Amino acid sequence: MTPPQLVVHRDKELMAQAAAARLITRIVDAQASRGHASVVLTGGRNGNGLLAALAAAPARDAIDWARLDLWWGDERFLPEGDPERNVTQAREALLDAVGLDPARVHAMPASDGPYGDDADAAAAGYAAELAAAAGPEDHGAVPAFDVLMLGVGPDTHVASLFPELPAVRETERTVVGVHGAPKPPPVRVSLTLPAIRAAREVWLLAAGEDKAEAAAIALSGAGEIQAPAAGAYGRDRTLWLLDAAAASRLPRALYPQASA
Repeated sequence: MTPPQLVVHRDKELMAQAAAARLITRIVDAQASRGHASVVLTGGRNGNGLLAALAAAPARDAIDWARLDLWWGDERFLPEGDPERNVTQAREALLDAVGLDPARVHAMPASDGPYGDDADAAAAGYAAELAAAAGPEDHGAVPAFDVLMLGVGPDTHVASLFPELPAVRETERTVVGVHGAPKPPPVRVSLTLPAIRAAREVWLLAAGEDKAEAAAIALSGAGEIQAPAAGAYGRDRTLWLLDAAAASRLPRALYPQASA
């Protein structure tokens, strides 16, 4: 387990801009090193805010978009094109404006897709896609993502792993169907903690006063069943990107030299 590093920004706008710049650098470095890069996107206001900031950044053109694989940490199990789906929002915020290879955009299945309304079958299908993309240098049945981003919910959930629910307890499968999620829609598809931990770097995004308690709980040594964000960490690096409001309940000793 890699200990978390914290970077606290003045406000959510600065956080999004700085995170976008950081992501550009990480992708460019990976492409220079290996010829390609892989990133797991997150939805929600912080994930979409980062994508919008990336779309507006002149340095985005440093990325070779055709050599970037995009995955998702979770998805609302709704019909293709539904405005609540993470992939729909990501396309509007950034993806439709850059030169991605469609074959490297790995959206999670929709409820009107090849698996119909069976979220568990959709999860198994996505797990098979992940396994097919994993190489001998990767971590088991999941590619070693360069960056996996997660928004942190007010209840400490990440992806669609909610406190105490079965999905957060999963230790064998890499992707699961989620039923009875406490926030709508109740049916989702999500990576599990073992899949998340296959990433080289895990970035947790939290902005706003409503995320302050969640950040404090997750960074206080809480268990991952009660606080899923506490169980999200990368193989090489775990980075918490927060604004001042989200960090307001953290002991200052946690980030004495990490503010920006």
